[in-house]
Formats: sequence, structure tokens, C-alpha cells
Amino acid sequence: MFAYIIRRLIGAVLMLLLVSLVTFGIFFGLPKLAGQTTDQIAAAYVGKAPTAEAIQDTKERLGLDRPIVVQYGSYLKGIVAGKEYKAGPVTDHCPAPCLGYSFRSSQPVLQTLLDRAPATISLALGAAVIWVIGGITTGVVSALRRGSVWDRTAMIIALSGVSLPIYFTGLVSLALFSYTLKIFPGGGSYTSITENPVMWFQALVLPWVTLAFLYAAMYARLTRAGMLETMNEDYIRTARAKGLPEKTVVTKHALRASLTPILTIFGLDLGLLLGGAVLTENTFGIPGLGQLAISSINGGDLPMVLGITLITASSIVFINLIVDLLYAVVDPRVRLS
Repeated sequence: MFAYIIRRLIGAVLMLLLVSLVTFGIFFGLPKLAGQTTDQIAAAYVGKAPTAEAIQDTKERLGLDRPIVVQYGSYLKGIVAGKEYKAGPVTDHCPAPCLGYSFRSSQPVLQTLLDRAPATISLALGAAVIWVIGGITTGVVSALRRGSVWDRTAMIIALSGVSLPIYFTGLVSLALFSYTLKIFPGGGSYTSITENPVMWFQALVLPWVTLAFLYAAMYARLTRAGMLETMNEDYIRTARAKGLPEKTVVTKHALRASLTPILTIFGLDLGLLLGGAVLTENTFGIPGLGQLAISSINGGDLPMVLGITLITASSIVFINLIVDLLYAVVDPRVRLS
């Protein structure tokens, strides 16, 4: 197991290097391949009516006049060992892991990401708890009552949840529960949990339910299909023939065997959401990584976009490593193999 973890960690590092290389090449190499000069690229970050002196200073400060390979090597060095940034006579040290400075706000990228991360983590984890419990429970009950009114109703609702886009259900829930019934606060009312836990919870209830509705629908359909297939296996009939209680047969044997594909997509879904639930955060005005990604893309803030991409890739790789280790806990067949 230790050797397996080491191999996976090495693979994760190589994957992150590949992601950083591709992303860096797209954002910093493609503009030059498209015909833009370094002066044109630098002028976009100077402001209105840029002077030749300001453009030259920006080129030197951001290293835009150096070859793309040298820029990428300097970027990796900053992540591992930190980096020195010169702005005129002043030299600023960016400690490792240094993801650079924002082109727009001149603030450290890492610090900005850390400031926005709690909102995204609160949204992702809260919604994940709801959709896992609700989706798996609905799928199990539907499989055990196949063809019943519950089964048909649950699958129709699940199909609706998968089909309706998040910005539609989000706007409908805001219009109904916030602006009409006034049960929950409206968009843009997010408060940090350290400032006011009650207001934090109230502001996230609608985003949690809206986001969980989409994912719970997929998990319910997947759990139902897995349970229907598993319940016909020989070992399930053997467990029943041994006189085991039906509850034990369903939870310990059938459900555990059906959870393997659910764990797989859960790792991908949660990893992506930890990188920023873009549509949900923009719909409800939550100041998380997703909202930051949209504003950075619109503003051409390349270091910030690259930092968010690396954070998203890191969360997906890390969570999938944990999911792989959980396979042996959930399904004994994996442990035996």
C-alpha cells in the first residue's frame, strides 16, 4: 500500500506539471504565436494611453520579453523556491509556493486564492453532503421498489434535475424563496462563517440545495442502476439463503458493491467544485474561486487564471487519490485483488 501511494503521488506531481505546462503555454505562448508582439501584450496591462517607458517597465517586470521556456522555468522555480520581483528600485520577495502577482490588482495570486477558497469550500462540501445522502438514498429505495409510484416519481424528478441547467434552477429558487416568500436571503448576501455562522448558513442553504439537486439526480440514477444489477448477483442470493436479514443484504453486500462507480464520479465532481462552482457562485453572488475565475478571464488576468487552474487540477488529483484508497474499504473485491 505504501509503494502504491508513492507511485500515485509521483504520478500526481507529473500530472500537475503537465497541466501547468499546457496552461502556461496556452495563456503565455499562444498570443505570440497569433502574431502579438511583447509590446502589444505589455500594453494591455499598462492601462489607457500607455507610454513607451511604461511598456518597457512592464515587459521587464513580468518577464514578457524572455523566451517562453525561460518564463515557464521561472514560474516553476517560484512555486518550489519562491521568486524575486523587481518594480523599479524596489525588490519584492514572493515566498514559495509563489504563483506570481495579479496583473490587475498587483496582489499575490496565492493570497487572493486563499481569501476566496473558504467560500468555495463551504459551498462544495455542504452541497456534497446533501447530494450524496439524498442521491444514494433515493437510488436505493427506487431499486428496491422498482416500478412503484415512488420509483417512477423519483426518476422523473431525477431526469428533470439532470436536464435543467444550474442557472435556471438557481434563478427560480431565488425568485421564489428569496424575493417572493422571503424565506432566505437573496444573492450577494454571503457572510464568512467566522463573522456570523447563522448568516453564513442562511446564505448558503439555497446554493447548497440548488447545486445538490443537479448532482443528486445523477447519483440517484447511477445508484439505482448499480443496485438493480447487483441484486441479481449470485452472492446476493447466497446471502439471502444463509438467512441474513434483508437490511444486512442490502447495505453490507449490495450497496457496498454499487458504491465503486459512485466514488469515482464523486472524486471528479468534488474536485471540480473545489476549483470553483462557476455558475452557482455567479448566480448567488458568492465570492469564491468560480466567480474569481470569470472576472480574471474577462480582465485578462493570466497569472490568476493559471493559479485557479492549478488549484482545480490539484484538488481533482488529491481527491481521486483518496478515492482510490477508499475502494478497498468499500469493496472487498478490490482489497483481494
